[in-house]
Amino acid sequence: MTETIAPEATVADPEAVMLSDPARVMLHMPVDIRSVSLAVLAMLASIFVLHWAKEVFIPVMLSVLFSYALSPVVNWMEFRRVPRWLGAAVLMVAICGSIGATAYFLSNQAAQLVNALPAAAQKVRQAMKERSGKSDGALETVQKAASQIEQAAQESGGGTITSRGAMRVVVESSRFNIKDYLWSGTMGLLALIGQSTVVVFLTYFLMLSGDTFRRKLIKLAGPTLSKKKITLQALNEITVQIQRYLQVQLLTSALVGVLTGLAFFAIGLENAAVWGIAAAVLNLVPYIGSLATAAASVLVGFLQFGSLNMALVVGGASLLIHTLVGNLLTPWLTSRAARMSPVAVFVGLLAWGWLWGVWGLLLGIPILMMIKSVCDRVDDLKPIGEFLGA
Repeated sequence: MTETIAPEATVADPEAVMLSDPARVMLHMPVDIRSVSLAVLAMLASIFVLHWAKEVFIPVMLSVLFSYALSPVVNWMEFRRVPRWLGAAVLMVAICGSIGATAYFLSNQAAQLVNALPAAAQKVRQAMKERSGKSDGALETVQKAASQIEQAAQESGGGTITSRGAMRVVVESSRFNIKDYLWSGTMGLLALIGQSTVVVFLTYFLMLSGDTFRRKLIKLAGPTLSKKKITLQALNEITVQIQRYLQVQLLTSALVGVLTGLAFFAIGLENAAVWGIAAAVLNLVPYIGSLATAAASVLVGFLQFGSLNMALVVGGASLLIHTLVGNLLTPWLTSRAARMSPVAVFVGLLAWGWLWGVWGLLLGIPILMMIKSVCDRVDDLKPIGEFLGA
């Protein structure tokens, strides 16, 4: 009895195997799971602390930005042999006095403008409904039909239809309590005054200190000269970038305010000066400020002129000014101040806006500039600086 042995499988041609399934090139990057986990936990803890203690961090950051913006003026006064404490005090008193005087002279116009917004919104809604040619929407029509059916059923049944064993509950809305309203408004106003006072005094002390904190940071950087040099370069870059950014923002906001006031005055809109100041202030809030100015001007324009076309002209003028200044002048000036990635800036503004609200939108870009300047000079953090850069 013969035993048949199966032939062995033939080995394929090596060249054919390489052509059909080319070998993959793997990039081996050592990843320390413990370090990554600790970094994630530290980031989450930092986010929690920033959100939990925002009442402390926001005034501090505002004071730091104001000190960066006003320190050149104080330095110039000190160069002119004016004591630093006196120059900082005179500057803060002049700024606070100017803001207070402007608010006092324009308070009546601002109050009229704020009181006109609800009536303008209702009037615009009614005009849009009349222009569309529809008396009611689909949901309102269905609701009216349901109410008529329920009324007919009640009339035919001789009373209110209720299921067996069910108790009818009437919910009464709470009455408006003027004391609670005044108390909450007063507490909010007192909190705003308190935070503003903290910002004013902290800004004054930061300007009074001068380069004291810079020298201390350089001293704490390390004993070697190279570390002190890197720290000094990072601090100088942060100072230059923030000062240029603030100068760009002040220049563009002032330009937007002047152009908006002149355009609204030419159109014939009332309280054009108030609109100019509001446009300049709201221009400091990225993305949202221009839309808020345009929307509010459309409402007030429609209330004054009574025409939707004129209201659109007012809003279009506001958007045109913000678009020209924001898309032509601001990018050119900002590119000279700091090279930041637009995507990183937008995501960063979303994150800081989520953490601190409107204050996060105002402080987000300067904080990102500080982070980028530090990350560019620390070897382990250079990937973050590269991601934030343009």
